[in-house]
Amino acid sequence: MTRNPPETDLTAKPRIALLGLGAMGTAFARTWLAAGYPLTVWNRTPSRAEPLAAEGADVAATAAEAVASARLVVTCLLDDASVGEALEGADLTGRDLVDVTTGTPAQARARAEWAVGRGARFLSGGIMAIPPMVGVPEAGGYVFYSGPAEVFEEHRQALAVPAGTQYAGEDAGLASLQDVALLSAMNGMFAGVAHAFALVRNEDVPLGEFAGLLSGWLVAMASASVPLTARQLESGDYTTGVASNLAMQVEGNTTLLRTAEEQGVSTELLAPYANLMARRLADGHGDEDGVGIVDLLAAPRR
Repeated sequence: MTRNPPETDLTAKPRIALLGLGAMGTAFARTWLAAGYPLTVWNRTPSRAEPLAAEGADVAATAAEAVASARLVVTCLLDDASVGEALEGADLTGRDLVDVTTGTPAQARARAEWAVGRGARFLSGGIMAIPPMVGVPEAGGYVFYSGPAEVFEEHRQALAVPAGTQYAGEDAGLASLQDVALLSAMNGMFAGVAHAFALVRNEDVPLGEFAGLLSGWLVAMASASVPLTARQLESGDYTTGVASNLAMQVEGNTTLLRTAEEQGVSTELLAPYANLMARRLADGHGDEDGVGIVDLLAAPRR
């Protein structure tokens, strides 16, 4: 590996060591190189580093060698176990380890303790973007970061190059938690989208036109209902601001389910949520909207 001499100019951009050159790691690497950051890269499959070497990155033969080259070390690997394996022989003393590998909150908290025990400061990251959004500010992608605020502030400028940054708090698990929460909501939305298209795909409905109606409807409903849900949960009052109460919604679900059956469409995406709504109604909460389902899923914080 060819190493640049240590930066002595206080205005110079700091070297970054990046471990992991999958689609996301490569996208991060290219944005840092384009922005003029000295970059050392390592990947378990060395051939993936070759294009980046041609673009100016220094390629380390081992993960430990990459870590030794920079104070700021970023890991973007397959999973949490891969992070532990890659860094097993590396000296992390004095390093700032930023892990943007997808994982659970518990894994992030355990990895933070592990890093501190090896002499490093630690930030966990949760990427809210896909590779084509990286380095494209107007695409709206960003990364949650959690851990010591001073570490985030020290590296904020470098971390903001690939995508926007959102500081989630001192608890190392909060970045992963919010990442997974948003992805879970996305999955639920996609389930609804799949069901909607299944209903209309075999009818005389232009799917391109229907897509515009569907996306517009989802945006409108989310814009109104998501902030209201937050206010209701914070206040504990689930009846203020209700436009369509649970009793009406449960009654309406019979039509949704019957229509699916008439169209020959499975109800397996709708039925679990409809069943939760019916349970909440049976418990005597017909004057609420759907926010009480949160209480069925997780007990209120005390």
